[in-house]
Amino acid sequence: MAKTKSAGSTTLGRDSRPKYLGVKLSDGQKVQPGSIIIRQRGTKFIPGKNVRRGKDDTLYAITNGIVRFVTKKIKKFDGSRRTAKIVNVESLS
Repeated sequence: MAKTKSAGSTTLGRDSRPKYLGVKLSDGQKVQPGSIIIRQRGTKFIPGKNVRRGKDDTLYAITNGIVRFVTKKIKKFDGSRRTAKIVNVESLS
């Protein structure tokens, strides 16, 4: 019977893989349909004109155009307001 534990049997030390979240295309850049603009968890950024939200809250373009970021105050369901960052794609037509 060993009087000490075997080396290297820690229960800690695990880490998750990186998720690569964040802004992928900044203001003024050109986009094509399906281009990912932002990867996020939750709705920190809200989709605006010509932008859709995927099932994992990713924002992507639906037309050719230029990315524009706008800040607006949005009314929440309880009547309070919050500052929201809205992502739009201006068409190139």
